[in-house]
Formats: sequence, structure tokens, C-alpha cells
Amino acid sequence: MAGHSKWANTKHRKAAVDAKRAKLNARYIKQIEVAARNGGPDMAGNPGLDLAVSKAKKNSVPNDNIDRAIKRGAGLTGDSVEYEEITYEVRGPQGSALLVECLTDNRNRAAAEVRTAVTRSGGTVADPGSVAYMFQRKGVVALPKQELAEDDVLAAVLEAGVEDVIEHVSSFEVRCEPQDLQAVVKGLEEAGIEYESDEVEFISEVTVDLDVDAAKKFFKLADALEDLEDVQNVHSNADLSAETLAALEDED
Repeated sequence: MAGHSKWANTKHRKAAVDAKRAKLNARYIKQIEVAARNGGPDMAGNPGLDLAVSKAKKNSVPNDNIDRAIKRGAGLTGDSVEYEEITYEVRGPQGSALLVECLTDNRNRAAAEVRTAVTRSGGTVADPGSVAYMFQRKGVVALPKQELAEDDVLAAVLEAGVEDVIEHVSSFEVRCEPQDLQAVVKGLEEAGIEYESDEVEFISEVTVDLDVDAAKKFFKLADALEDLEDVQNVHSNADLSAETLAALEDED
């Protein structure tokens, strides 16, 4: 239905191959702790916690770890959990832009580590507001194409407030307003359609097409940021053409 940057699709595929399970688990645990701290340990009365736990379980985080995170976040263990959400704006190769979401208990450490990773990878930390204005928060659900047609996906989510269904080579991406994300997921589940992920992401309608050399530099920068302990998500307006993707895969 609409054009789309292939960065998100490439990122998810790369994450499935390269991700360090312990680091991913730590991200979900942080999200659970924050949700429990903000709304209490009762999932029935804390939708944010219910969502965080659901995501953690979907990504195979052990139940014992989840239970401890809930208790720790709610202050039931005597431990103090104080995380701060910070977003950094970064300029990458060939005019690309990145938004880096952090969840940290030490603002100075997070800032220093992000700045070091960006500088060493050839990027530039941008002034506040100089990058963020290009992005909007959207709910994004990724699902494997398999035998599905676009009409099948549309029929399942049409009444849930969906804005767009985007077709890739082997997958679909459903976009909606963040508040409609759970309704979209429910529609897919009721239709018996499996999905790979459901996240609130920063999406840019203005994308930057990277050539092969710029793409290599971009992935070096994105990987360096994603490896940082405090980084939760990296969003970008980088686009990779089919030709660029093929050239990168040929070099692997």
C-alpha cells in the first residue's frame, strides 16, 4: 500500500541471527521493572506490566526472571529501581538519521557510552530536535507472509484502526497509532494469523537511500549502539534498495 524503508525489516532479520540472548532478556527485564514500579505488581490492574510480561514471555524470558523483575520493580524485595528514559539523536552516513532510546540508572554513563560509540563509528551526536522532528511514534506489527495475501491481513485488522499494511518480499508490516496496537494484535490472533513482533517504534516518512559503502558504515554505527547496555531501541530513516541488500549479502 505504501513505500517503506527496508531498515526495519533488515534490522529484525539481523537481530534474529546475531542477537545476544542475555542482552535481549535484560532489555525486557528492565521494561518489566519500570512498568511494575509505575503501576504496581498486579497485571490485571496494570496494562503496561501485562504488555511487558507478554513480550518477555513471547521472547522466551524465564518465568523466574520475570517474577523477580516484577517484585523488584514494585519494591517488594527492598531493592530500589530507578530508571530514566533518554532519547539521543544521531546523524549517520549519507545523511541518515537515528533515534536511540535508552533506559538507564546512570544518565552520565549512558551519555558517555552513546557519544563514544557514535564517534568511533563515524557518526555525529545531533542537537536535540534536529533529528526527532522527522519521526512519528507508530505501532508496528511484523508477520511472516507464508501463504497470506495482503487482503487476508487487511480483513483481520481493518476494524482495529490500522493505518497501513506494507508488503515485503517475505513478510508484512502493519502500522497503526500506538494506542491501537493491542487491538491490531487481537485482530490477528482472532483470525489465526501468527505474528513475529509488535512494538511501538519511531517511523520516518522521509527515508534516505544508502549505497553499499554507506550501508556498511551505517550497520557499524547501529550495531555499536545496540550493543550498549542502556540502549533499548535504535530507530532510523535509512533505506536499503534491493540492489544494496543483494550486494551486502554477496559479501557475507
